[in-house]
Amino acid sequence: MEKPYILHMFTPAKNLSPFDVNMALDAGWDHTMGYTHVEKDEIQALVQDAIFSRGPAGVKRTGVFLGGRDMHLAMEMMKICQGSMVPPFEVSCFADPSGAFTTAAGMMACVEQALEEKFGTNLQGRHVVVLGGTGPVGSTAALLAAKAGASVQILGRKKEKSEQMAELCNREYGDGVTDIQGEANDMIDEVIQNADVVLASVAAGVQLVSAEHIESSDKLKVAADVNAVPPSGISGLDVMGNCKPVAGSSSGAVGIGALVIGNVKYQAQHRLLQKMRDTDKPAYLHFEHAFEVAREITQG
Repeated sequence: MEKPYILHMFTPAKNLSPFDVNMALDAGWDHTMGYTHVEKDEIQALVQDAIFSRGPAGVKRTGVFLGGRDMHLAMEMMKICQGSMVPPFEVSCFADPSGAFTTAAGMMACVEQALEEKFGTNLQGRHVVVLGGTGPVGSTAALLAAKAGASVQILGRKKEKSEQMAELCNREYGDGVTDIQGEANDMIDEVIQNADVVLASVAAGVQLVSAEHIESSDKLKVAADVNAVPPSGISGLDVMGNCKPVAGSSSGAVGIGALVIGNVKYQAQHRLLQKMRDTDKPAYLHFEHAFEVAREITQG
């Protein structure tokens, strides 16, 4: 009798995401086991308990999922997971805190597709402004855009926090090629005038880009928002809009709604969870792998 597929799901948060549990089971994992309030220094012992208990055959049917709400903590935990393996006792790991990695990947893949199809260009050399850029989705999207060659600014309530997040992303994940900058929300009137792309990942019900901003921004090409709760973070966006013209845009900008992005995010997470289960060699999956898969989805 073959052993079942077991996914151990670690989160530093109070609760494990029901969304992630459903996704794992729908992707073919037989059982999920949740661990909450997990601290970084507990990861090695938990991982090694999981890998040494099933033998070389059973360990291939075992995986680790890392949740939470902090992208940097999730990436640190990923490194610990990888360093805890003792060949041939190795399992795949997938980090997707609050779904941020797959959500940001879905957004950036949709933006790339819109730039190519509607404007015959890509992210290289474009100026990207990320609203809510200090959060996990925003900071991940900023990284993906910057690594694709864009000039990126992240905005948040406080300039100091935005600058700290930008510096952390550049230092830890930028590979020496990114130069993400941080700015405060109160500079949006000035910042948006030079934006080719505006991304919104702010809290539900908060609109930072007004109709006046859209009308006055003569360089804007693509606007995208991950929030499906009205009002949109960007005026004129339809949650179901896929490259739909943004009302009032003087530059012919198109919008990408939250449900369009969410569909790509869902597919990307599903495929990565399946990859963990089906791979013969251990895989350590995070935002860059999510972007690769999201691009495959949008490019057909």
